[in-house]
Amino acid sequence: MFLTLKKKWILIVLCVLFVLASVVYFTAIRPTFMPKAGHTIVIDAGHGGKDGGAVGRITDVEESYLNLQYAVCLKNICEQFGYKVVLTRKDMSGLYSPVAQNKKKSEMEKRKEIIEKSNPDIVVSLHMNSFPSSEAKGAQVYYASGSQGGQTLAESVSTSLHNNISNAKLTSKIGDFFVLNVSPCPSILVECGFLSNPEEEVLLQNNEYMHNFCYYLFCGIVKFYGM
Repeated sequence: MFLTLKKKWILIVLCVLFVLASVVYFTAIRPTFMPKAGHTIVIDAGHGGKDGGAVGRITDVEESYLNLQYAVCLKNICEQFGYKVVLTRKDMSGLYSPVAQNKKKSEMEKRKEIIEKSNPDIVVSLHMNSFPSSEAKGAQVYYASGSQGGQTLAESVSTSLHNNISNAKLTSKIGDFFVLNVSPCPSILVECGFLSNPEEEVLLQNNEYMHNFCYYLFCGIVKFYGM
């Protein structure tokens, strides 16, 4: 009886010591595993102001609004891991000059100016898709023709989204988009989903889905950097 009780006490003491050692270890060592990225990312929320972009067929939600929500969400995640983030658009206002005759051209030039001034390591432009057929759905990632870095980044993000987000396309595509063509660094344009698809239109407005989407987009960025 005495030996059994003694063994029990020994086991209890060993368990307590193990727990204490684990706490000390993870408290002291774990922070060193957090990536100190030091990279600058420009996150571009497409459209804005009078240019609302695509419009949902059920809820009438505007693409420009969702683009900004996703941009801010991605920004928050990136900053938690030490990345420096520059948003091309921080509110619903357009980037064009109020006196510009060609507001679309003025807007594009402003985006180019922000990118060049920020001198980023990568650019991520966020959009929502639309198509005449309501059957089309799923995220798609684009990169500029001839950009090896852009293609590598696009493939990394596409893989991460495809493995974790329903209907996300595995294969990235070449896209002839202004933001991609003027960016001197690896750049991608992400069509997060289709507002013309009733199911996806509702899903894209779900906060939990938005956070998951941005998180796995971020995971693709991290993989691109080899972390």
